[in-house]
Amino acid sequence: MFTYRKKTAGAALAAVLLVGGATTACEDGKKADGGKAASAPSAQASPSASKAAGGAADATPAAFLQKTKKKSEEITSARYTLSGTTGGQQASAEVSVRFKPTPAMSMKATTQGPDGGTGEIRVIDGAMYMGSEGQWLKFDMKALDEATTKKMGKAQGSANTSGENPGDRADQLMGAKDLKTVGEENVDGVKTTHVSGTVTTDQMRAGISASAAPEARERREKSVKQLEDEGIKTLNVDMWIDESGHTKQVRTRGEGTKGPLDTTIKFLDFNKPVEITAPPADQVVDLAEMMKRSREGSGTGQG
Repeated sequence: MFTYRKKTAGAALAAVLLVGGATTACEDGKKADGGKAASAPSAQASPSASKAAGGAADATPAAFLQKTKKKSEEITSARYTLSGTTGGQQASAEVSVRFKPTPAMSMKATTQGPDGGTGEIRVIDGAMYMGSEGQWLKFDMKALDEATTKKMGKAQGSANTSGENPGDRADQLMGAKDLKTVGEENVDGVKTTHVSGTVTTDQMRAGISASAAPEARERREKSVKQLEDEGIKTLNVDMWIDESGHTKQVRTRGEGTKGPLDTTIKFLDFNKPVEITAPPADQVVDLAEMMKRSREGSGTGQG
């Protein structure tokens, strides 16, 4: 059972880091054949993409980013897929996130390699559940001791903020000195404007708006912190924004101390009902309770 949980937890955590490297942060909405992670699409125009033309070519890239930032303020929920590589490990995931009225997230992930596997993370009511198929570990940060909290901080912090809001990415990209409009391109049959640029973590942090909502500032600060923890100092960002101002796709690339980062997020829909519940209590092992019992047993010579 321990081996099984280790693999499912590893899959889920790898996907969390994948999202975190991408944003705090997808493919074609389907898993690749055989459970393999789909490779991220090229940042270059696809064969179906049209050349830059007319209004899109003439508008400034900042205008498109401002439009998607404004649109993101209206987002209450989202569904998206992600795929790519972080720290030398491939992962893919399907994510449902609710921002309002109460935050919650569900992420079903698959990783490749000898220790690869599948797993799920749910974040709800201040707790993170990790596992699958009737076997879950619960991490309640409010109940864990200080030492354990520090060890789990990176994973828990990533999970709490791994709901990708495209306004965060647009906010970061606006700091790029080489910001440009690549042109008009189709993404899954949707007409979009492709905007790209290169931004450093210092520029990202400096660009966090003091006027942003507290939860947005927190997401953006944690996103930058996680990139720095991975040794990533510069990020290449491509965004595809549709005519309504919603972001259809985001690709991020960078080089970290643990290997390259190359992730792609594709948004499937926004503002549709998202129902996320905690796993059944009889399927959950509470880490805080388990550690408490272990300490009590140790104190009486039984641990």
